[in-house]
Amino acid sequence: MRNLYTLKKYFARYKKKLFLGFLFILLSNAGTVYIPLLLKDAINEMQYGFDSSLLLQYAGLMVGAALFAGFFRFLIRETIIVVSREIEYDLRQDFWSHLQKLPMKYFQNTSTGNIMAHATNDVSAVRMFLGPAVMYSIDTMTRLLIVLTIMIILNAELTIFSLLPLPILSFVVYILGKKIHKKFTLIQEKFSELTTFVQENYSGIRVIKSYVREESEKEKYAENSKDYLNKKMSLVRVQAMIMPLLFLITGLSIIIVIWWGGVKVIDGEMNIGEITAFIVYLGILIWPMIALGWVINLVQQSEASMKRLNKIFSEPYEIEDSETTNHSIKKLQGNIEFRSVSFRYDDVHPYVLKDINLSIPKGSTLAIMGYTGTGKTSFINLIPRLYDCTDGEVLIDGRNVKTIPLNVLRTQIGMVQQEPFLFSDTIKNNITYGLRGTGNNNIEEVARIASFDKDVELFPQKYDTIVGERGITFSGGQKQRCSLARALAINPRFLILDDSFSAVDTHTEEEILINLKEFLRGRTSIIISHRISTVKDADNIIVLSEGEIVEEGGHEDLIKLGGIYADLHYKQLLEEELEEMN
Repeated sequence: MRNLYTLKKYFARYKKKLFLGFLFILLSNAGTVYIPLLLKDAINEMQYGFDSSLLLQYAGLMVGAALFAGFFRFLIRETIIVVSREIEYDLRQDFWSHLQKLPMKYFQNTSTGNIMAHATNDVSAVRMFLGPAVMYSIDTMTRLLIVLTIMIILNAELTIFSLLPLPILSFVVYILGKKIHKKFTLIQEKFSELTTFVQENYSGIRVIKSYVREESEKEKYAENSKDYLNKKMSLVRVQAMIMPLLFLITGLSIIIVIWWGGVKVIDGEMNIGEITAFIVYLGILIWPMIALGWVINLVQQSEASMKRLNKIFSEPYEIEDSETTNHSIKKLQGNIEFRSVSFRYDDVHPYVLKDINLSIPKGSTLAIMGYTGTGKTSFINLIPRLYDCTDGEVLIDGRNVKTIPLNVLRTQIGMVQQEPFLFSDTIKNNITYGLRGTGNNNIEEVARIASFDKDVELFPQKYDTIVGERGITFSGGQKQRCSLARALAINPRFLILDDSFSAVDTHTEEEILINLKEFLRGRTSIIISHRISTVKDADNIIVLSEGEIVEEGGHEDLIKLGGIYADLHYKQLLEEELEEMN
């Protein structure tokens, strides 16, 4: 129950409704337990002679008590069950909000399918505790207390004998509850694994078809599904034992009452009406006993799911506004400085960047070159604080980026990632994604700068065309240019392009660079590329090798240096000559 205790803050929000629900449970149970007392009195009255008017009177009272109990039973569901849905909504919102704030490192180490399993299966399992488990727990305990009180008043000795099987019930419930918790945890983990497998298959469907691996993936899925089924059936077998055992134990109580109560009636110590009421009360207790087993089942499952959710909730944000944040900063000018910056993703892995010292003046263009895996993307990720540097500091306008409000920092940076991502939405909504409802008047202009406008005109619905999941209906070049238009649409102070023209032909690339010249005037820009043609006009070019700046300068200076940059330049010239010859 330790993990479920964390839900107390949600219950506190709806304490008024929950109190009403508790009150309705008391009233409903009052009506229910009153019926056997009426039955007792009716039977005792009938012993002295049949009276139809008296019988109708008792029948009317019983119907009235049943209607009274049923009305408040309806109100119980309108309060406690409704609250459980509202708390489920709050929990989903908090879970989603928490995920949005988690650092990039978390998503690199956690599969999408696993997160989806948490958001669906685990939250739903917790809701069953919030609603039915809470409702029936209160209902069971209040009904048990009221009925036992009345039974003790009727005959304390018989009540004690009828309760003798209950310690056995408690022991059985304890043992089975532990097994359910363990097995349900394994089921949820397997469901996460299965969800991850399916998600990866959907995302990589083109690879699967290209390599004709459909049958292999079907076999793997069948194997995973079979394993999930076996784990589920293992839980079902344990759950199947609960109800028969509960009926058996409560049945023993009824047998004791009939035998011992019968002796009491024969001896004249109890009348038929009392023993009848006693048996009816035991019948009333059967459902609470059964509900108790069901509730324990739900609680154990919810505990396992909440433990998994709490593991995510306990993940630190790492990158967020703090007490050092200067909230008076509303706008950035454009100067960037790396001061003795070193970076690695965690303590286990080596440094990706080592002792970087670099100044990028406002309005200038910095180009970054280097072989694959030299830390280029890691370098630019430190500017919008997708990661924080391990050592040293990154400064913008002379301030450490950690003191700049994240919202201010990131809304003034237009960033086109190495692998462009498009949402399954219209072209217009993808381009205006970062505008936050400020309008889309410049959509056609930014599409023109990105050389994407001509492509859009070819689509039947123009800017209202749906791009498909992850932009599946677009070519690689179209996705890159659409992503570039999205970055330009927010009118950023900084523009960062991470190898954003790799899927674009050289002619289109040249057209985009010409269009960008006017747009970049007065803005600070950083361009990562493997093409010399993309970076040769930059104000400053750096070459990274093994996380260090090994070359820096203008295009002509770096060629004369005869290092990595010159090597890349000559190789690309040779490739162009070979293409022309072919």
